[in-house]
Amino acid sequence: MKFAQEYYSKLFDFMKTIEATDKDKNVINFDDAIEKAKQLILSRSNAGSKLAFIGNGASQAISSHLSTDFWKNGGVRAIAFTDPALLTCIGNDYGYPQVFAKPVEMFADPGDILVAISSSGQSENILNACQAARKKECQIISLSGFKPDNPLKALGDINFYVSAKEYGVVEVIHHSILHCIIDNIINSTSK
Repeated sequence: MKFAQEYYSKLFDFMKTIEATDKDKNVINFDDAIEKAKQLILSRSNAGSKLAFIGNGASQAISSHLSTDFWKNGGVRAIAFTDPALLTCIGNDYGYPQVFAKPVEMFADPGDILVAISSSGQSENILNACQAARKKECQIISLSGFKPDNPLKALGDINFYVSAKEYGVVEVIHHSILHCIIDNIINSTSK
């Protein structure tokens, strides 16, 4: 089999094994988890709340892209903490582990939703931001990968986990999960 065929075959196989759980670590059917995420986002959006996206590296790029899609295409107030001045200022003044927690403390309101993306599920700055979000009475949607016992997988109200151990595979699937949620929102609001 050629490299591209093997790659996409592996990607397809991992997509079939996405695991979704709730805040009590109960497994949720993937279709139901997408629907729950859509309903959570729409209900909080209709109440005036917003989505805040965070991630490092490629996950930050996903955050930036999807926050734009959620507000532009889905009509949901959404932001991503991706501004270079913000990140370097907070990193310099408070340390990189606080780079997302401090903006969450400042800008999150009770009822907002934090979308936390980490391929490993172990990024200290993502985990700290989730703790800050809970203190602000926010809900969390997490996307993680690699190890099934990664700490991020246990922090969300809805958690999406990809069992792959390669960054590219996890990132592609995280991107597709968020697109599935926004496309579901667009589809439900355009009827």
